[in-house]
Amino acid sequence: MSVPKYKIPEMIDLPDRRWPAKSITHSPQWCSVDLRDGNQALPDPMDPDQKLEYFKMLCDIGFKHIEAGFPSASQEDFDFFRRLIEESHIPDDVFIMGLTQCRPHLIDRTLEAFKGLKRGIVHAYIAPSDLHMMQVFGLDRKTTIERAVASTRQIRELADTMPESDIRYEFSPEDFTDSDLGFSLEICETVFEAWGKATPEKPLIMNLPATVERRPPNHYADMIEWFCRNFSKRDCITVSLHSHNDQGMAVAATELALMAGADRVEGTLFGHGERTGNVDLVTCINNLYSRGIDTGMDFSNLAHVAETVERLTGMPVYYRQPYAGSYAFTAFSGSHQDAVNKGVHKLAEAPERFGMGWKVPYLHIDPADLGRKFERLIRINSQSGKGGIAWVLEQDFGIEIPKAMQPELGKHVQAYSESVGREISADEVHTVFQNEFVSPEGPYELVGYWPRPDDNDPTFIHGEIKVKINDEEKTVEADGNGPISAFVAAIRKMVDVDFSVADYHEQAIGKGADAQALAYVPLKLAGNGVIFGVGADSNIDQAAVLAIVAGLNRIAKNS
Repeated sequence: MSVPKYKIPEMIDLPDRRWPAKSITHSPQWCSVDLRDGNQALPDPMDPDQKLEYFKMLCDIGFKHIEAGFPSASQEDFDFFRRLIEESHIPDDVFIMGLTQCRPHLIDRTLEAFKGLKRGIVHAYIAPSDLHMMQVFGLDRKTTIERAVASTRQIRELADTMPESDIRYEFSPEDFTDSDLGFSLEICETVFEAWGKATPEKPLIMNLPATVERRPPNHYADMIEWFCRNFSKRDCITVSLHSHNDQGMAVAATELALMAGADRVEGTLFGHGERTGNVDLVTCINNLYSRGIDTGMDFSNLAHVAETVERLTGMPVYYRQPYAGSYAFTAFSGSHQDAVNKGVHKLAEAPERFGMGWKVPYLHIDPADLGRKFERLIRINSQSGKGGIAWVLEQDFGIEIPKAMQPELGKHVQAYSESVGREISADEVHTVFQNEFVSPEGPYELVGYWPRPDDNDPTFIHGEIKVKINDEEKTVEADGNGPISAFVAAIRKMVDVDFSVADYHEQAIGKGADAQALAYVPLKLAGNGVIFGVGADSNIDQAAVLAIVAGLNRIAKNS
């Protein structure tokens, strides 16, 4: 049965498609867009010093193309470009790339940022999809082509004023996978002619992005093969991919599109980026490496890379993330552990039996190549890691403990295990979680909370709370720009604790009428400490305020 609101994407007219019979046998060029596409989508974008540390890490990994920013978008991005150039941070073999829209004043500003650069790529984009032209910009096809051509010529003329610099050009028909293929080819051919400088030695980069993932991966491959077969001067362009992960298939789409003839891949470490992110280059690169392809990238200390990215971006690496996740090379099952151990002990027989040096059950790559090791986590006792404790709660109770809270939970579980002097059960772990974080003893008890939207501005909330403090009931009112902020403003009038609420994690447990929301709320204390509280309720706002009360009780308990 079809869903009228959506429609099945039409197949690409390519009956003699060749890519399904192809294999990836060599590495593409890799381009990091972490400092632009990734950074712009962070809740707290990196400051210049953090960006510089990140840039140096990308260079150490081996990236030769690095999109360093959007120089015309902000003074900070412009200044960062200039800092890289003027302080000589760019290795001689690295091209830094700057993004610009096809607008004259933005192009002028972008090329101004490039002055003195040894090697650079100007990346201009315009959207040729009917969706963007009609619904966003109010342009027709003729005007879109004219703008792309004028911008290309302007970039070429400005680049020619810097003969000491090797300035390359990248053009993106944004939303390529949502555009008419014939029109995308037409605008790219016209841009190619307008640039007029592309050769096999210095090709023009045609970046063909899946800006929003609306199609299955095989459609992207079909479109890339069609483009490669129909572009007039294929040997004078580099076909580049830029996949987003809206449907969770960016890695698959990228690999199939490489089979279809693409030469270059843009993405980010661990998939940071708008919405669900860009394609994860760590996964793409190590997938090829695990199949015996020299990628030119060095992830021999992947744990350090992950820790650095987490620290600089504030975004955690998911514990089941391929290659980098804390559980990526962990077996919880006793049978899996046994098979891995036996396989490792028989590695000497692998070359003769399987024609390769690494063939181990449940491990498709040697963790040591990434600076990792195989780990086993299955039982919970005083020596158990925080990850294993969190895993038990997730597997047995569906409770997903935020990474930042796991060390504190682990400390309490280990203390309990030490107190009873034995291995403890999953039910006991759950009891510790409940007693310590959900319903800790303390002086505060929430009687009720009533958030009411303002009559004139429904985003402004009037909150009334009733709380028992040492069995004495008190009522207070306060306002805020949301239910949680109104509650915090109100309860701060009642308690002698200087705290604020940081971003908190929400989770649904169960389904239907029995579904409950869990809120994990970190209370930031004036002294820079953080105390977590957890609340459970059918209403997420009520769960969050219960979590705040639980956190206050934990603070009182520890005072």
